[in-house]
Amino acid sequence: MDLSAAQWRKSSFSGDNGGHCVEVAGNLPCGIAVRDSKSPEHPALIFTPKEWLIFVNSMKYGRIII
Repeated sequence: MDLSAAQWRKSSFSGDNGGHCVEVAGNLPCGIAVRDSKSPEHPALIFTPKEWLIFVNSMKYGRIII
């Protein structure tokens, strides 16, 4: 999948200390891409909008909400 047009944003919870950081690109027609900011050359995970909503709500509320 071509992610060359992806506009990556680092999580607001990620610091600049080299710790665990994720980046998200939501501007893609195929869905939402997530990658490790320390290894951007590795493959990204791609979520459909519905999958992303389920994931985000699960993290927010601590349970799977479908």
